Amino acid sequence: MQRFADIPGEPIRMLGPIQGYEKMPLVSLEHAVEPLESYVPDVKRMVWMVKQNCGSPADGLTADQSASIMLYTLEWTPRERSFYFAFNGVLRSEDRNKLKPWF
Repeated sequence: MQRFADIPGEPIRMLGPIQGYEKMPLVSLEHAVEPLESYVPDVKRMVWMVKQNCGSPADGLTADQSASIMLYTLEWTPRERSFYFAFNGVLRSEDRNKLKPWF
């Protein structure tokens, strides 16, 4: 629930748009997180765990799409090790080049 009170981390200024991700091919979740291991050390284990727990989505999403949502919303202890914590930190950065490994 702390993520809902994470307002102090929000940037004060308007940030530039995120560009380039829409040109990237869709890949498996396992492949997508490979460049993120230095940012989220347990990311491969996290992906394995969420894929084991999400089963067959009944909402029309693929297993990888459903697992990626679960990966983002899962809160680890300490929360600083959570995927969303690292990703949100990069999204809030004024240096948009820091986003490249994430897409």
